[in-house]
Amino acid sequence: MSLSKEIALRIGLAARALPDTDPKRLLDVLADVIDLPPTSKALSKLTVKSLKAASDGEFSDVDVGVLKEAIAYLKGEKGPGVEPLPEIAAYDEGDMPGSIRVACASNKGEMLDGHFGSCQRFLVYQVSPDEIRLVDIRATDTGDDEPDKNAYRASLIGDCQILFVGSIGGPAAAKVVRAGVHPIKKPEVGEARVELAALQPRIGPNAPPWLAKIMGQSPKERIRFEQEEVGA
Repeated sequence: MSLSKEIALRIGLAARALPDTDPKRLLDVLADVIDLPPTSKALSKLTVKSLKAASDGEFSDVDVGVLKEAIAYLKGEKGPGVEPLPEIAAYDEGDMPGSIRVACASNKGEMLDGHFGSCQRFLVYQVSPDEIRLVDIRATDTGDDEPDKNAYRASLIGDCQILFVGSIGGPAAAKVVRAGVHPIKKPEVGEARVELAALQPRIGPNAPPWLAKIMGQSPKERIRFEQEEVGA
């Protein structure tokens, strides 16, 4: 079986993270979950649940945290050359009067580059006219076992007023709206802070109607979100 250098490195690092496991043993377990040889696409779909159940529960007794670390290596989310997660800033309620909370669907660093249903995390920012502060990072793989993943993902950002997302389907958007969040599609990949900086001048007494009424707008109106150029 021929493996690319990148995939072989991922498997080696993941095997090292697991107790009493070498690459061959890990490949034997993976063969019960995905087709071999492994591809990046196949590895990206691994979950803790699927790995625990593979090979008659070969890894069923392994700590969940250890399995998540191994899966992060297999997915290429962790390892040499992988960009680390951005640093979270301290925040207490009331620190930024007049601010709003904005979630960004992300897969890498502080990029706004995620689809709602498949992004690896939500970056959560507190945004005021004068400051942008990253206050939390919420991983989405914690909901792998949830029967309704879209509803679970919406619940992760239920304390936010706005969601910037690369793309999102209608049913998922409806669940985001029901969670009290206004979704805005941003299909062009870019830096989250650039979009947030464009939003800043609109926060405050001169906010446009869609922003000023964000908490009181009816679900029927709010589901009609469009590709809004916030700075326009």
